Amino acid sequence: MANTRFYLDERKTKANKPCVLKVAIAHRGVTALISLDAKVLPHQWDSKKLRVINHPDEMLMNLHITHTKQLIDTAILSLAHEGCLDTMKASEVKSRVLDKLKPERVEVRENEEFKATSFAVRFLKFADSKKPSTRGVYMQTYSRLVAFAGEDLEKLRFEDITKEWLTKFETFMAQTAPSKNARNIHLRNIRAVFNEAIDDEITTFYPFRRFKIRAVPTRKRSLKLQELRTLFNFHAEPFMQYYLDIFKLNFMLIGINMVDLCRLKEIVDGRVTFHRAKTNRLYSIKVEPEALEIIERHRGENWLIDILDHYKNHNDFTRKINKNLQKVGPMKRVGLGGKKIYSPLFPQLTTYWARHTWATIAAVELDIPKDIIAHALGHGNNTVTDIYIDFDQSKVDVANRRVLDYVLYGKR
Repeated sequence: MANTRFYLDERKTKANKPCVLKVAIAHRGVTALISLDAKVLPHQWDSKKLRVINHPDEMLMNLHITHTKQLIDTAILSLAHEGCLDTMKASEVKSRVLDKLKPERVEVRENEEFKATSFAVRFLKFADSKKPSTRGVYMQTYSRLVAFAGEDLEKLRFEDITKEWLTKFETFMAQTAPSKNARNIHLRNIRAVFNEAIDDEITTFYPFRRFKIRAVPTRKRSLKLQELRTLFNFHAEPFMQYYLDIFKLNFMLIGINMVDLCRLKEIVDGRVTFHRAKTNRLYSIKVEPEALEIIERHRGENWLIDILDHYKNHNDFTRKINKNLQKVGPMKRVGLGGKKIYSPLFPQLTTYWARHTWATIAAVELDIPKDIIAHALGHGNNTVTDIYIDFDQSKVDVANRRVLDYVLYGKR
């Protein structure tokens, strides 16, 4: 059985300053202290009679501390009757006693425990840990979750997100997002939050063992060999030639993502080396002479290419270049004002086609192994070390040179 006594805590109190009165709970050779929310000077505490003396509020204080100690003793007796006292540590006895004295503690603790296992709380925390562009994608998912679940979203625990729940959520999204792959983005975001929660030991529940996210094959976004040669050899208007040059450079740098192309700073030892914005992995591409020629025509003041010298960010430029790429083709003027009418060669063309086209030509036309193509596109699964780059990048360099020789000069 735990024993209790009054204790005037003078350990951290300066001279002539009031000390805190506490109840000491002695249990299994260890003592835990509970504050009585009362302070007295050392000479105002009678350690033999265990009472406050010579204090302006002497009577009230003695009533308070005596009553509180009785409540503590009653709480300990209750724990003994429950049969759990003998197995508890002194600190655990103190915590349970405080729970009985202050029920609001239990409510606060339960609220904190809920926050730790709340799907919505963890989702927002996970989104906030991402870079702004990625966070924006996650917040789009969150807005769909709010639209589907409403106020109930804040009450959901991970265990509530079942296969049935996910199926209903996807059916709801289908009303406004007919594209299966677009819906899959939101489902993968939810899955990522689950994976992190499992890693952090917040939950062991995982509905995606049974609920599968299956992608639908998309239309190929690549040009055939002759189409690419036609595009490369087309004589565009001067302002449009700039965008065509950037597309060519994109292709010659193995379909480099536009954000990475915009942020390139310099060429070192004949290579551009950078951390991919999408994966933050180190990546290196050899700059072939044909690519260098384009770079020299469009060198920037603060960047390797002058894109960000003229555009606010890569997104603004991407929209602009895609709009103009989709116009590339024969042009004629009509009417008195000489309005330009374009006959686009490839009306759906975007910068992303450069990446797909490089991969397709490498695989289909030149039989370059898939693992080399994957590494060339930055799809490697291993951490990139300097030695790893030196070993594998030479194969990528050879592959890129073969693709350029075949496209530009017809050499296999």
